[in-house]
Amino acid sequence: MKKFMIDILLQGIDNETRLRLLPREQEMIKEWEDNGTLLATYIKEDTAGIYLVLMADDKSDADKRLSTLPYYPYMKIEIMTLR
Repeated sequence: MKKFMIDILLQGIDNETRLRLLPREQEMIKEWEDNGTLLATYIKEDTAGIYLVLMADDKSDADKRLSTLPYYPYMKIEIMTLR
């Protein structure tokens, strides 16, 4: 498995939807942290987004994992391979 830096910007999500989906989003992130899939998270200060360091086989696998998150339909995602 490789490390990937994931740059996520949330777009088009209203506050009500964000709050409704938040508990499950946080639960899944915690599961990833516990099983070693997610190595680090950094919340962006000035925008509605986050940086993740994620373990996956390739970029396609990283996107497949991200697609299971409740916020996925509202995410603008950039995936970069790390050494």
